[in-house]
Amino acid sequence: MLKKIEHSKKVIKEAVEKHPRIAVACSFGKDSIVVLHLAREVKPDIQVFSVMTRFKPKETFEYAEQIKKLWNLDLKTYISDEEIPEELYKTDPDKCCEILKVKPTKEAVKDLDCWICGLRNTEGITRKDFKEIEIKNGLVKLNPILDWTELDIWRYFAFNNIPVHPWYKRGYRSLGCQPCTKPGGASERDGRWQGTKKCGGECGIHTQQLK
Repeated sequence: MLKKIEHSKKVIKEAVEKHPRIAVACSFGKDSIVVLHLAREVKPDIQVFSVMTRFKPKETFEYAEQIKKLWNLDLKTYISDEEIPEELYKTDPDKCCEILKVKPTKEAVKDLDCWICGLRNTEGITRKDFKEIEIKNGLVKLNPILDWTELDIWRYFAFNNIPVHPWYKRGYRSLGCQPCTKPGGASERDGRWQGTKKCGGECGIHTQQLK
């Protein structure tokens, strides 16, 4: 565990030194909170952005405000106000994610050289082939906790006395928008988009070109 922590900090430190326009992406799920904590250990005033949606549970907004105040974050929040059909998340979840998550993320990273994410290879089948450092159209994406396990994440929370999003105490393993997230599952992302072709899949932020 200590080796993983030191390696993650080393990767972040090297990126901070190399890329002047760098930020941490934080969804306020467990993995991005760990990455944010690690990044602030390296650079306490690092820029942070969050892509939220109108469908996020109120607990996520409340938790984000709690962490923002606790850590005195330089946080910029992106949230789309584009009009969409009322139940687009049911009829076309890919389109819903494109409008509410991918487009705002493109706006968030457009002036960055590098963004830091909480993506892990062990989180689900769609995340096994990501790399620690990815470069697409000149934009660097850093995945410094790529080989961490779910247990590693919770150990880090405990060791550092980090507040926990209340949904995890209700059996959720991966947090997203309220209508598209269910508790439980054999793997962490099994609760995402249940009953659709996207079940256990991706919103597009990590799979599409952002620049």
